[in-house]
Amino acid sequence: MTVKVEVICIGNELLIGKIENTNTGWLAKQITQLGANLTRVTVIQDSIQEIAATINESAQRNPQLIITTGGLGPTFDDKTLQGLAAALNSKLKVNPEALAFVKKRCTEYAKKHGYSTEIELTPSRIKMATLPEKTVIINNPVGTAPAVQAKVKESVLFALPGIAQEMQAIFNESIAPFIREAVGEDIFCEKSLFLEDIFESKLAPLIDQVMSNNAGIYIKSHPLKSEGKAQVELQFTMVTNQNCNPKEKLEKAALELADLIAANGGVVKQ
Repeated sequence: MTVKVEVICIGNELLIGKIENTNTGWLAKQITQLGANLTRVTVIQDSIQEIAATINESAQRNPQLIITTGGLGPTFDDKTLQGLAAALNSKLKVNPEALAFVKKRCTEYAKKHGYSTEIELTPSRIKMATLPEKTVIINNPVGTAPAVQAKVKESVLFALPGIAQEMQAIFNESIAPFIREAVGEDIFCEKSLFLEDIFESKLAPLIDQVMSNNAGIYIKSHPLKSEGKAQVELQFTMVTNQNCNPKEKLEKAALELADLIAANGGVVKQ
């Protein structure tokens, strides 16, 4: 089953180049290797209206999964939960389970650093536990703010923190199993060839020919930095049922393309 995923990255700091958007690369790799299809990544401002509109636009395309990153913290510019509430046409309410989670995490942090464990539930802390109605909290194994799960039209949405360590821990614990179950028996396989002495422009028709002859296989060329020589990596990828021998199919396509490249004067290094 093809599982489509969209990612929405929220944060002015991403749009102005203050922070490099490394979360996207990490998520893309994980999602792909789990056998799902990442179809779109969107980066938007810390704006309630923009968050709501982008979530609804994404849901109109009916991906099985929408992942947002950023905007779950205690500061004024953390607006993801407000935007999600607007997208769901739902009210924000203090979630008792989320509030208990926030208090527990703050207490653990205070104890670890030798501070008083008499934790005051300040407005900023309560903010992290104020969720749209009919949403579910998701455990954050390493941070203070819980993640959130919601249903938006036919899509399941997970709202994750933007801090990489927290985002990755929540993904591995809660989202990866969700994707594995949705994907079922499908797996992601890949193979690479490294070439010299042939340019992408000459490769293009050869790639088209091999892709036409090998249904389900996608071939992407990546120019590599080199000194004086044209060097290219060819990446062969396939998502299919593990019983369909995808590794053999990739090997067959790679051999076919290698022969065509050699016939056109290129050198296959491996």
